[in-house]
Order: sequence, then C-alpha cells, then structure tokens
Amino acid sequence: MRVIVAITGASGAIYARQTLQQLISADEVEQIALVLSEKGEQVVAFEKESLPSSEKIVRYANDDMFSPIASGSANWDAMIIVPASMGSIGRIASGVSLSLIERAADVMLKERRRLIVVARETPYSLIHLRNMTTLTEAGAIVLPASPSFYAHPEGLEQATMTVVERIIAHAGIQMPHYSFSGK
Repeated sequence: MRVIVAITGASGAIYARQTLQQLISADEVEQIALVLSEKGEQVVAFEKESLPSSEKIVRYANDDMFSPIASGSANWDAMIIVPASMGSIGRIASGVSLSLIERAADVMLKERRRLIVVARETPYSLIHLRNMTTLTEAGAIVLPASPSFYAHPEGLEQATMTVVERIIAHAGIQMPHYSFSGK
C-alpha cells in the first residue's frame, strides 16, 4: 500500500507525527509520500514536534507539481491530510489546485481513491461546514480531530492516538486499536 501524508498549517502536529509513526510500523505500507505546506512546517516547529524518518518516506516539496503524487496514473492508494486547515479544505472543496497538496487531493477525488481529511478547527463556521459537506459528497472522509475518552486515556499522547487509530482504520490499514465495547 502506498499512502500520501500531507501536513497543512492547522494546529495538531502531534496527529501528523503519530500518523506517520503508525504508517511506518504497518507492514502493508510500502511507501509514504510526505508533503508539508509552508505553514505546516511552521506549525510543526512551533508545536515542538519532530516528524519521524524512515526509508519508507519520500518527501516532496509543496510546489513540485511534477511529482508522482500529482498524477492519477501513479496509483496511490490513500491520502491523509493531517491536520487539515480550513483554508486547505476550502481550496480542495473548490477544486483549486495551487499547491501539490491540493493537486494530490484533487487527484484522489477524481480517481475515486481514499482521501481522509482530518479537520482541526473549532467551532466550525457555515463556510467550513459547507466545504466539508462538499468534500464528503465528492467521496472524501472528513474525520475531525476529536479525541475519544471511552478508553480513559492517561495523557495527551493516548488521547490523540484515539483519533490516529481511526485515521489508520479509515485508510484501510489493519492494525490493533481500541474499540468501544460499551462495558
């Protein structure tokens, strides 16, 4: 499986780090294309996160419109935008592809492949809701970064991991994860 991970300028770089760690550890993931927006780079640094490195990761510049992830013929299996800023969501929902992140998301939608958009904003405006509705209608999975507390997480890492586990599951990757039994 080949997965694209895009990091935009919303707060929540911890979700990006944990998602990359999980993808790296998944046997079925052969390759990860990593793209950060300029603001995404700044947020990762500001939030003092360190992204993992791996031979599985190939990094692309957000202005490299000739990279393989900009083409539907490259056959990537899934794309995860984590975290997804509302500006990125709006441009993708409008079909605007000014960056590699936006173009890759557009490709995933037009090729009917998995696009998971981890929205990181609160509260949502009507414009945000309409853009997320548009993406959902186009086939994307909008997965808000809303941690679950059923498992009684004992800290930030565990709480955010409840979101990351959902991201990984929706990408179609089989990994052990918490599931609520109601008991």
